Amino acid sequence: MEQNQPRPANYLAIAIIGTLLCCIPGIVSIVYAAKVNGLYADGKHQEAESASKNAKTWAIVAIALGALSWIIQLVFGLSAFALMGSEGF
Repeated sequence: MEQNQPRPANYLAIAIIGTLLCCIPGIVSIVYAAKVNGLYADGKHQEAESASKNAKTWAIVAIALGALSWIIQLVFGLSAFALMGSEGF
């Protein structure tokens, strides 16, 4: 058990932000982020590194999907607003 390896980042903050933007991938990211410190403390450095990478990946997916959904909602909202204005409501 080598304890001199640096602890990998757990990306919990970005996982929480991802959860606010897109729930399901964000929750997956939080689960992986929560595992990192415990795995590292148990001496499972490779598994901790893997959990860290998974947490980061799922957080990025959640943020990307959340941003994409906001853009789509904005486009549809503006389109609906423009249609209402053109029909003389």
